[in-house]
Amino acid sequence: MPSPSPRPPLKARADVRLPSRIALSAAAAEGVQLRTGDFAGWLAERGRAGEFRVERIPFAELDGWSFDERTGNLAHRSGRFFTVEGLHVTEEDGPYGDGPYADWHQPVIRQPEVGVLGILVKEFNGVLHFLMQAKMEPGNPNLLQLSPTVQATRSNYTKVHKGADVKYIEHFVGPRRGRVIADVLQSEHGSWFYRKSNRNMIVEASGDVPLLDDFCWLTLGQIGELLHRDNVVNMDSRTVLSCLPHPGTGSGALLGDIELLSWITGERARHDVRAERVPLANLPGWKRGEQAVEHEDGRYFRVVAVSVRAGNREVTSWTQPLFEPVGRGVTAFLTREFGGVQHVLVHARVEGGFLDTVELGPTVQYTPENYAHLDAPHRPRFLDTVLGARADRIRYEAVHSEEGGRFLDAESRYLIVDADEADAPQHPPPGYAWVTPEQLTSLVRHGHYLNVQGRTLLACLNATAVTAR
Repeated sequence: MPSPSPRPPLKARADVRLPSRIALSAAAAEGVQLRTGDFAGWLAERGRAGEFRVERIPFAELDGWSFDERTGNLAHRSGRFFTVEGLHVTEEDGPYGDGPYADWHQPVIRQPEVGVLGILVKEFNGVLHFLMQAKMEPGNPNLLQLSPTVQATRSNYTKVHKGADVKYIEHFVGPRRGRVIADVLQSEHGSWFYRKSNRNMIVEASGDVPLLDDFCWLTLGQIGELLHRDNVVNMDSRTVLSCLPHPGTGSGALLGDIELLSWITGERARHDVRAERVPLANLPGWKRGEQAVEHEDGRYFRVVAVSVRAGNREVTSWTQPLFEPVGRGVTAFLTREFGGVQHVLVHARVEGGFLDTVELGPTVQYTPENYAHLDAPHRPRFLDTVLGARADRIRYEAVHSEEGGRFLDAESRYLIVDADEADAPQHPPPGYAWVTPEQLTSLVRHGHYLNVQGRTLLACLNATAVTAR
């Protein structure tokens, strides 16, 4: 019997027009529905249209949530949503100058289900527009921010809470899904979540899309402008936008792509990190009161409880725990040009909740108050360089809040800062590497390479590049 003919290998079908379509949208300062100058008024109007209220409450007033008598873990009676547990992290080989602590305990959020963060896009007048949502999150400092089209946990869109349907979810899951532009599992905050991933998606609609209340169509250029404003574009939007395949030359990098992947693999291999879930009860260094679970030194963050009312959500009222940091963070890329090509300095960060040992993060990602008591040799690398940067060195600066569904008033000052050889040498210390924005764009096509703060800064880098042009 003759042997069957070998099948030809599958070939990727690249959308050769997509980079130019994205570039056109990024260059479009105005869209078909809403002028950028009118956006603040539109967002304020959406805020007035809904009833929003967030109040702190003692743990005893949580409805459906309770501390387990044996473990002390804080969980919902349904067994869904998330739990607050304890985590013990050790790094036996030491943090290589990243900080003085190689062994610590902390509360952590465990939410094993994978959520969907999805932005729907559609072409109007030959320009791609992005369907964005004015969404209330209880932890947002200003409550209402610009979120993706869909921002939902599995519990949300399978309606564990018995609430209303998640709007537009059919464009991202099921047979009615449109054409996929990006679809990748990405991590959430490794310092506060235990191995949490979300599905970051960008999907192009194939037919008519009704425009519902609280939603608007914006060009990428408009969103880029809004990224320069404090607390407007939420974290979930920023991480999804970072997954866009932005056009770039991809040449002139100090590290070739294979060399960069080898460096990342080497960083993951040299860190011996062990993260063990432990009971929240009697967690060393932490104490539980009626209003909060907090560190005995008053640093880092605390676990608190809130009561929420939001008239435009799938469920209009509820109570829940939130993580509240003790100060505003500082998150920054140092940037330099080598051979005329922009590079940013990334840090291979160890965070207890990562799925792998490290992910690439910004040069600096710290809350300065947590290190104010340390002398210079023990302070995080490059933190003082960023804090002392002159105004003419700062390419980008805005205050952005972190995930408002789990964190209360968690803000960071995001910066992109020009550096020189004295600030950040071409041959950086262990754990750091110079990479191009195009290399970061390539990495975020794959999961768990660039952390969520790094993805925010990548989205801001792209917005800054458009503004410069």
